[in-house]
Amino acid sequence: MEVNLLGESFKFMILGMGVVFLFLLVLIWVMKVQAQIINKYFPEEVPKVATPKSSQDEEQKRVAAIIGAVSEFRKNKQNKV
Repeated sequence: MEVNLLGESFKFMILGMGVVFLFLLVLIWVMKVQAQIINKYFPEEVPKVATPKSSQDEEQKRVAAIIGAVSEFRKNKQNKV
């Protein structure tokens, strides 16, 4: 009785790869079902976006702060020279 080792090794390789492939397919399916169940019973809350009362006032304050910082920087630079 002669055993073809190369043929047997290919059989085991195909069997092993098939088992791993099927396991991964089942794992993906279980993860999808789990995600659906979790989303059904624990939906993700949508954060409420707070609208600024007056964005124009905020922008004017920022511009004033920038102008003040630049003018102060220029004054200090002229005093050093």
